[in-house]
Amino acid sequence: MKKPIPTTPPRERVFLVGVEVHGQDHILTLEDSLTELSLLCDTAGFEVVGELTQKINRPNPVTFIGSGKVDELKALADDSLAQAVVFDNELSPRHQRELEEHVGVNIRILDRTAIILDIFAQHAHTSEGQLQVKLAQYEYSLPRLTGQWTHLARQGGGGGGRSGSVGGVGLRGPGETQLEVDRRAVRHEIAHLKDELEKVRARRLRHRVQRKRTRIPTVALVGYTNAGKSTLLNKLAKSNIYVADQLFATLDPTTRRVELSGGYQALFTDTVGFIQKLPTTLVAAFRATLEEIAEADLLLHVVDISHPNAMNQAEAVHETLKEIEAENVPMITVLNKIDRLTDPGAARSAVERFPQAVAISARTGEGIDDLLGMLRSTLYETFTPILVHLPYQQGQLISLFHEFGQVERLEHGRKGVLIQGRIPGRLVAQFKPWRVKPGEKKKEEEEPNIEQSN
Repeated sequence: MKKPIPTTPPRERVFLVGVEVHGQDHILTLEDSLTELSLLCDTAGFEVVGELTQKINRPNPVTFIGSGKVDELKALADDSLAQAVVFDNELSPRHQRELEEHVGVNIRILDRTAIILDIFAQHAHTSEGQLQVKLAQYEYSLPRLTGQWTHLARQGGGGGGRSGSVGGVGLRGPGETQLEVDRRAVRHEIAHLKDELEKVRARRLRHRVQRKRTRIPTVALVGYTNAGKSTLLNKLAKSNIYVADQLFATLDPTTRRVELSGGYQALFTDTVGFIQKLPTTLVAAFRATLEEIAEADLLLHVVDISHPNAMNQAEAVHETLKEIEAENVPMITVLNKIDRLTDPGAARSAVERFPQAVAISARTGEGIDDLLGMLRSTLYETFTPILVHLPYQQGQLISLFHEFGQVERLEHGRKGVLIQGRIPGRLVAQFKPWRVKPGEKKKEEEEPNIEQSN
């Protein structure tokens, strides 16, 4: 007798809802955004069974979409045997509760943020990544805890009053007491996770300081999710980081040493992929990891040039870099996956749209030598004009300027030294807190001792 072949459990069936709100900035079109949401749901393990769209002037304060659309959604969800409805927009706790009441108690109401959090929870493997995802999940769920106790309201007596009410008088009942207990537990867990992540942040800071002391420049790979960052790092470092053709395949940052031409080296860090509408809870929770980007000497922005929304995805990455205050870090744009293009001229024209870009295929290796040459030039040969006022306590930076920069003017004052000159672009970020503009020099109490350096 043959053993029964194990079967995979059926995927949860979900119905998608996309809403375009008039006046809000939209990086992707409504249709393209829903296509991306469908890929997110597939990555999370759901089966998409249908979709519904609506364009509105402003969200309905109760159900987000119009009442007519709610009725249509309920009918479509029932017909498709959907077990959950996923909105492409972030819903407020009230919207979720009201929609569950209107669409049906047996159908869960989720939003894009919940799906992304679920994917992150599945793909976070290191203790740091798991801490970050847990924090984001708890902060997302805290204002939504009330939804878990609505069944008590339906069971409550007293003429249809709230749970625990007697004769219409709002007394604290067992449901409300349990809710407060849960809220306190979640707040306690959030505080604990933040403490643990502060330790992670401090540890990362120490590692960054140690790396800077080695004088080896650091490069952070950034890009839209599934742009090919891990594949590129594997090619550059001859390593075997996990790669998959899916959104958010890797979350945990990985650092590798890369040999550049001429005996030069650089440390490359692969970071979490970006996406439009990246949940703010995730940005906050992943602060320690994202600081690796803001503190890097150079950013390698990887763009999937074969994607129909490549330019929109690049814009979403730039918006996220602004959010984490990394928009001023020097950047090379890498237009990846040119092997998938039917028209090679499309890559050449795209290169012209970026100030410093190179077209490559991380899979085949085409263009990698050009990229390595540009990396060496940017990290070790390209100098940026700069004027800084460094306190004497920053002796390490003063030495760094003299060692790697070209000093054109030096002024010693009581509180620090004013240095004007040129430094490698990779070092600009380290001097950012002390940069001054010409004419904004702080007056010293005594005349400075001026030295001219040719």
